[in-house]
Amino acid sequence: MHSFSHRITDAFDYARVALGSQTRKGSNMPYVYHPLGIASLIIEFGGDEDEAIAGLLHDVVEDYGVEHLAAVRTMFGEKVARILTDCTVGAAHAKERFDSAETKREDWQQRKEQHLAHLEQANEMALLVSACDKLQKARAIVKGLESDEIGTTTFDHLFGEREETLWYYRSLASIFSKRGTPPSEALLETVMHMHALLGDEWPQSIEAGSLRPLPSQRSLHAYRAGMPAEPVNAQPLLPHAAENPAQL
Repeated sequence: MHSFSHRITDAFDYARVALGSQTRKGSNMPYVYHPLGIASLIIEFGGDEDEAIAGLLHDVVEDYGVEHLAAVRTMFGEKVARILTDCTVGAAHAKERFDSAETKREDWQQRKEQHLAHLEQANEMALLVSACDKLQKARAIVKGLESDEIGTTTFDHLFGEREETLWYYRSLASIFSKRGTPPSEALLETVMHMHALLGDEWPQSIEAGSLRPLPSQRSLHAYRAGMPAEPVNAQPLLPHAAENPAQL
């Protein structure tokens, strides 16, 4: 059992101030609840104080720029700064500099490809923080899909569209499982549940443990080509899934 110091509360205060009044996409929930959830998962899966602090602060660096790294290094140490550097997908300006939705979508796809490739060789500390982040987000997507009010419109609030999001989370589940990251089983179950709620076929190769290789640009295009042509909002939840998701 790890012991924790005032550094945890200091990290929360840093995140709270940096994230300000930002809310979660598609809700009025303060965004700071997300890093709190990540830190909780990190502790649940055996992480130490530095890893929990990195969970609290990872969105600050990822969404507001690497200039925060110097302050983080001074306040919380080199280990936390190294984890954050390893977890960063893209800087905030890279996400916001595009005028068209299509260009932003292409940028999202490119960054996710790079992040997936990076996870193949990232260190275990960064893998734990990243996996807990993705598990928290995947559970939020499932919660939206299970909601009669939200349903498949939950994808409207994400950078990637439905088929891209499913591809990304399937790829994450594959990589974390292959790397043996502690939250990998929970993430795999959550992503499978996500597919079941949508009525999408789950690749047996992943379920059986014969994991798919790292996706490429070509594989994403192939995945898109196999998706239904209807728009996202036209895809209803399965009736039995909406009635009792726990049975899936």
